[in-house]
Amino acid sequence: MIRYVNATDSLTSLQLTGFFEGWPTPPSPERHLILLRKSDEIVLAVESASEKVVGFITAITDGVLCAYIPLLEVLPPFRRQGIGKELVRRMLRSLEGLYMVDLLCDPQLREFYASLGMNPATGMMIRNYRVQSGSKEQRARGKQQGNATRKTAHSGLQE
Repeated sequence: MIRYVNATDSLTSLQLTGFFEGWPTPPSPERHLILLRKSDEIVLAVESASEKVVGFITAITDGVLCAYIPLLEVLPPFRRQGIGKELVRRMLRSLEGLYMVDLLCDPQLREFYASLGMNPATGMMIRNYRVQSGSKEQRARGKQQGNATRKTAHSGLQE
C-alpha cells in the first residue's frame, strides 16, 4: 500500500535510495534529503510495508503568483501504477491558488502532463552538469568556473 505525505520530519536518507535514474552524477541520498527539506512544497509516495520512499515531486514557489515543479520521479518497480499521476495531482492541488505553475519536460512526457490538465509551452533552460550531484564541493567549483567564464565572456564588451 502507498501513502502520500507532505513532510520530511521523520524522513531519513536511508529511505531515499534508487532515485535520479540515468543521471551521470546523481545526488546522494543525503543530498536528496536536503533537496526535499529545502523545497517549498513536496509530496512523497511511501510504501507502507517498508517505509521506503518510492516516488516524490517537488515545487519551488513565491507563494504569491508562481511555482515551478523541477522534479518528479517514481522508482522503476513502482511505475505504471498511478503513483506519478497521484503525486502530480496532489502537488497541483497544493499550488491551486497560484496564477502559474510551470515545469519543463521531455517531449515524450507531454501527453502525461496534458492528461493532468497542463498545457504545452515553450521554455528555456540552462543545465550545469558540472554540479549535477548537488555536492557542496561541486557547487563551489561550478561557481568558480562560472565566474571565470562570465568574466572572460564580458571582458571584451565596451561600456
